[in-house]
Formats: sequence, structure tokens, C-alpha cells
Amino acid sequence: MRVLLLGANGYLGRFVADRLLADPAVQLTALGRGDDADVRFDLASGSPGALTRFLDAVHPGVVINCAGATRGGARELTRHNTVAVATVCEALRRSGCGARLVQLGCASEYGPSQPGSSTAEDAVPRPGGPYGVSKLAGTELVLGSGLDAIVLRVFSPVGPGTPAGSPLGRLAEAMRRAMQSGDGELKLGGLGVQRDFVDVRDVARAVHAASLSAAQGVVNIGTGRSVKLRDAAAVLARVAGYGGALHELDGPSGLRPGVIGAPRPSADAVLEHLAASPAPYPDGCGSWQQADVRTARDRLGWRPRINLEESLADIWMEAACRI
Repeated sequence: MRVLLLGANGYLGRFVADRLLADPAVQLTALGRGDDADVRFDLASGSPGALTRFLDAVHPGVVINCAGATRGGARELTRHNTVAVATVCEALRRSGCGARLVQLGCASEYGPSQPGSSTAEDAVPRPGGPYGVSKLAGTELVLGSGLDAIVLRVFSPVGPGTPAGSPLGRLAEAMRRAMQSGDGELKLGGLGVQRDFVDVRDVARAVHAASLSAAQGVVNIGTGRSVKLRDAAAVLARVAGYGGALHELDGPSGLRPGVIGAPRPSADAVLEHLAASPAPYPDGCGSWQQADVRTARDRLGWRPRINLEESLADIWMEAACRI
């Protein structure tokens, strides 16, 4: 099976590439902006015609699009998450290769959801920021393209390679510095949000499964379990061997900051505070997200395998090795 991978140098793309290269039945070609790509091409500025000529020459059976941007202003996000997808769809329509398209979307397309709920694929998307809007526009282009296509809406990916600027990456870096300097306590903020953390290697398995399946439309990729960022912080401290106290700075209104792991305020008080204050997690999804993953199980035969503790241990191993 010939596979063309777009965005092989990105956080998700690197693990997708590793997964595909481990399959002896796959002939992989990587296209991207970096010097180490098999073919250099910028989807945000390149023409559909040029990409069509390349598709006709390589004749892949599957095109996987992991390319995109997670940071920047609205214009940059639109170029990389929407215009680039339009280029891919148009090139595939013009090409005679007849390739299947696997597009990586994200949970930010859904926007905020009701605490305690699981978001299914038929939920009405209401993205809460420019990133989610730009990714949703890309998804709609794929769904309306008439191609043999599937969109994997990935929830909160974690594990090795987690960017240092992400919430869990920043948390690991703060802990590393505290241990390096001998600080007996670590003061942390913005830990009230809950997210469905899924290991990046499980995401790569889902992409592989989607490339082999006949499923179309949108499929959620998550664990089906939402975890408080403060609980993830406590697990990270345990796997790191950090013996100091973790102090949460922004507890519910009217309550003093507390030590993580100590008795907590009521869930109603926490939710009331979160509803009244902006969520610090930078995805525009408010205080809660949790995936309904039944479609991935039923249509792709996929289930997550790697637990959050293992993912956090791998994040810590990388953080601990930084100078």
C-alpha cells in the first residue's frame, strides 16, 4: 500500500510515520516543508495543480494529512488548517490516483461541552477560538469534497514528544526546575479543567486503522475518560519522584489555595468557579471535554491501550533530560 503522509515532522505526524514504517506492507512517502521530507511542499502556499502532478506521479492509495498549525493568529491558522486542506482536497479531486484521505481533526472543533457529558460525533460543533474554527472549516471541506475520506477528531494527545509549551509540557518543565533548584513546594495555576488525554502512540494506531478501513465521516479518538489537570499533576509528581508539596493557586472562589491531594471543595463549588472564570487551557473548550469513543471501536476496531500514567512518565523522561 502506497501512503503519502503530509506533516510527517509534526508532533502527531512523527508517530504516524513510525507506525506506518513498522508495517512491511506500507510504502511511505513524506511530503512537507522540512528539509528531511522526501518531497518539499508547502500546502498553505502551494498550488493544487502542483500537488496533483505529484499525486499522479506517486499514485498513493492513501493520503494522510497530519499537517497544520496549533499556534498563531487567525490568518496563520486559517492558512495552515483550512487553505491547506482545500489544496489537498482539490488536488485529490483532480488526480487520477483515487486515494483515500485520512484527515486529522481535533476536539477543539466541538468547543465547550456540558460537564459530565461525553461528546459524540453528531454533536453540533461550537468552537471557542480561532484554532477550533480553522480546524472545523478544514473538516467541513473534507466532508463536502465527495472524496473517500475520514476525519479523526483527536482529543488531547499526550506522551513522548509533548510540546514544552503545552499545559502538560509546561507542568513537567516547572517540576523539573523545582527539583533542580531544590524547591520544597511548587505553585501551579489553571488546574481545574478536565480533558480526555489520549496517548500519541494510540492516535498513530488509530490513523493506521483508518487508512485500512472503509469508514467515512467523523470519528472521535480519545479514551472516553476525562481527567482533571490537577490529578495529572499529582501523577506526574509521583512518576517524577517529586516529594515537595503541590499548591494550587486558583482554587474555587472564596476558598484558599490548597495542597493537591488534600480534601477538595465540592464539585458544585468547583464547577461554579470554572463557569465564572475563563478556562486557562488554551483550546477554547472550557472546563470539560470527554469523548464518546464508541464509533472508533465499532467502525475502526480501535481502543486506547496506553494509560495516562505511562504517557506522563514519558513526558517526564524527556523533561528530565533537558539541560
